[in-house]
Amino acid sequence: MADKSPWGIFRSMQDSVLATGLLVYAAVAVDAWHVLPGANGFKANLTLLFPGGYLIAVLVASLTVPAARKAVRRHLLLSYQTGFGQSVISVLVGLGLLIVVAGLIFWQVHHLAGGGVSPAGAFSGFGAGLGLLVAQSILVRGLEKGPPA
Repeated sequence: MADKSPWGIFRSMQDSVLATGLLVYAAVAVDAWHVLPGANGFKANLTLLFPGGYLIAVLVASLTVPAARKAVRRHLLLSYQTGFGQSVISVLVGLGLLIVVAGLIFWQVHHLAGGGVSPAGAFSGFGAGLGLLVAQSILVRGLEKGPPA
């Protein structure tokens, strides 16, 4: 049976937001490969290499840089204490934000296909956001065992 404690619900919310973020990003990346003009190397750099670099950088910083780790843990603890992620409405708001950002990237990709500017910043920003979501999903497990003094 699933863990129904408040921390269990909060942890599940963190994991759900991460899974949704990864699926949304995958959909955006697949769409970009079909829509964007140019060589596969350009598409790989835009959708995989640069965002992956930002994801790794933010993840590593969030887990290893003491000030960043403390800030992320504090954010998680405050979110838990205020009840965010423990009600349907707060989960829908979090997931809705991911969908809105994905819509922005979809729009930028289709705009570039018509001669607009490159959405490289949006892809890299989404990658960085995913890195933070991975870090939160990892760090929440430590907080669940007992918040730091």
